Amino acid sequence: MTKENAIKLFENKKIRTVWDSDVEKWYISIIDVIEVLTGSINPRKYWSVLKTRLLKEGRQTTTNCSQLKLPAEDGRMRMTDVADVEQLFRLIQSVPSSKAEPFELWLSAIPPT
Repeated sequence: MTKENAIKLFENKKIRTVWDSDVEKWYISIIDVIEVLTGSINPRKYWSVLKTRLLKEGRQTTTNCSQLKLPAEDGRMRMTDVADVEQLFRLIQSVPSSKAEPFELWLSAIPPT
């Protein structure tokens, strides 16, 4: 399995991504997406609360999320929740944000390789 880490930009905000060549999919950091959509100063906490709420509602979005190692701010590789593009489209619907539509357009434009 070949995985390539990449940083993509949305409105000058870094979005950590990983390309998995075996399944030919991009995996994107959920924490980074939450930060972009909400402007939260603590996107990890926001994601934790949202994940709990979604699980209580019986939504599968969070149960399908994986964890992969991505570069953290300290330069180390750390496990973080990631989702593929399809999962992110469903997740974005759960986050009230005026940036949801522009982010969905940006997400649609991510090239397959």
